[in-house]
Amino acid sequence: MSNFIYQTIDWEQVPKTEHPGEKGTSFWQTVQLEGLRMRIVEYSPGYLADHWCEKGHIVHCLEGGFVSELESGEEFSMKPGMSYVVSDKLSSHRSLSENGVKLLIIDGDFLKPDNPTI
Repeated sequence: MSNFIYQTIDWEQVPKTEHPGEKGTSFWQTVQLEGLRMRIVEYSPGYLADHWCEKGHIVHCLEGGFVSELESGEEFSMKPGMSYVVSDKLSSHRSLSENGVKLLIIDGDFLKPDNPTI
């Protein structure tokens, strides 16, 4: 795990990048540090991810709502104030949002299953 000096992030200054889904679009504002990625991600209404993700994340719903779907068929409805956490390669998942959503997503080396800090 890396050590970070104190720093602030003004998300209004972080540029957005566009990432098309199977349906709709996601917009990411990404801050990348050594072994740690932080993103504000917005899904457009009608968004459906274009792949099953095996990467670990901490996902916190800021605004709107979405469904986190597992490849096993389980679905979890997420609303503002709710979070989920998953480590790398432990659950294939994807997101869909009927009306759009704004998320804080954190991932990095600490979510790898072989990390001794887990």
